[in-house]
Amino acid sequence: MWPFKSKYDKLTREEVVDSICSLERELSDLETDIMSSQSKIDALMAKGKAEKSNDMRVFIAKKINAVKADRQVNIQRATYLMYNIQLLNKLKRAIDDNGFFKNNSKMPLAKLLSDQKGLAVFLNKALNTRVEAENVLTSADEVFRSVEESYLGNDEIYGAKSQDTELLAMFETEDMLADVTFSPEEVPSIDDLEGLIERK
Repeated sequence: MWPFKSKYDKLTREEVVDSICSLERELSDLETDIMSSQSKIDALMAKGKAEKSNDMRVFIAKKINAVKADRQVNIQRATYLMYNIQLLNKLKRAIDDNGFFKNNSKMPLAKLLSDQKGLAVFLNKALNTRVEAENVLTSADEVFRSVEESYLGNDEIYGAKSQDTELLAMFETEDMLADVTFSPEEVPSIDDLEGLIERK
């Protein structure tokens, strides 16, 4: 905590925003004057180029210089205002940040985070709980694996019986026939096919 209060502590966001709005209005007026001065200068330059009289040219040149001087003053003032607005926007952001972090640090759960030692103890407990739970799952998985690896399937249920063997032989025969191709003239008879199967 700071030992004394700054004058900025009493400053409100609304006051800063009002100042920014006021300066922006003033800046807008100056910008209008600057643009108007530039238009006058452009018009006078065109007039001076078209003028035949030397005295009138001198007069127009002096007038251009006077408008340029006014424009330069307005440019400096506008630049000064822009710099002020920039700084006031930074001040507004600082006030916003200050309020934001103050409000969030007052939340009940945020206060818990300030107890660093208690937080460390809790996190260690949570980590140990997680490790223990993972170890239980790992051990159970190893038990499942060891039991499954020692298991032998029952041939009565899963093994190939005699009728299954016959079906398997039929599948193999169909596979062998699928590999053999004949032209239309060479299509074999049923007897020829049976002989082919026996030879295989």
